[in-house]
Amino acid sequence: MKWTDSQRIAEELYDTHPDIDPRTVRFTQLRSLVLDLPTFEDIPQHCGEKVLEAIQQAWIEEAE
Repeated sequence: MKWTDSQRIAEELYDTHPDIDPRTVRFTQLRSLVLDLPTFEDIPQHCGEKVLEAIQQAWIEEAE
């Protein structure tokens, strides 16, 4: 997965971390969680605030 795969990342975060409320995750923590996903294969520096916002929003929607 790449940073642009926000929906797939959100689904995997939801499955991997069901105990985390995505509405309370800080962007620094979210970035770390994404980088720790075994299927994630992108350059860490390609991540920005808008990318993290998209991932977080998709994760919130997945959790609802």
